[in-house]
Amino acid sequence: MRNFGPFDSFSDALKATCPLILSKPNATVVHLREQDPELALRVSTEYCAWLYYTPEHKYELSMLTDLSAPGSALRREASCLLPPNVDDPRYPPSSIKYIFLLHNHPFAGEISEKDIHLAATMANAHGLVSQLGNRQIPLSVVAFFTNSKDAHHPTCDGFHQYIPATRELMKWLSTERGWRSEKMGTVNWISATTFVITRE
Repeated sequence: MRNFGPFDSFSDALKATCPLILSKPNATVVHLREQDPELALRVSTEYCAWLYYTPEHKYELSMLTDLSAPGSALRREASCLLPPNVDDPRYPPSSIKYIFLLHNHPFAGEISEKDIHLAATMANAHGLVSQLGNRQIPLSVVAFFTNSKDAHHPTCDGFHQYIPATRELMKWLSTERGWRSEKMGTVNWISATTFVITRE
């Protein structure tokens, strides 16, 4: 099932999806962070979806979900439970290529430990890299953010990204010329479940 797309490039898809997700109710609580941090924690909502590649050589967005991950309320954090597979009856399940795990960070924070573990789990399920024609695209987790305090018209200021294939933590900023990237660090796995981050 779909609710957005198709797009010819993942860059176009990210540009369109970022404001779409950030416009959802309480997807950003930057405006509440200083004046009422307790309320900001209580109402913040994380939305997530898959950006995937179809046999028709297009990028599409799955249905958005705001279903909370178990225990997120006790940890006092917004957390979204993303299904591991896309339900698109037009195509055989094996023909769908999984590209980005998209979500928002209501407080504009960096990639979390939860995000890193989720990306690793999904990469194990779908592969670190997808072959799209003559291109290879690594699976990654993306967290959109805004620095705007305008709750009704938040700007898409960029996104944080973790790429399991390269172990890189990236920050992308929206500019008039497109996305500008900055490497923030590297995830070094000590075991199957434990890692440390080396900052740039």
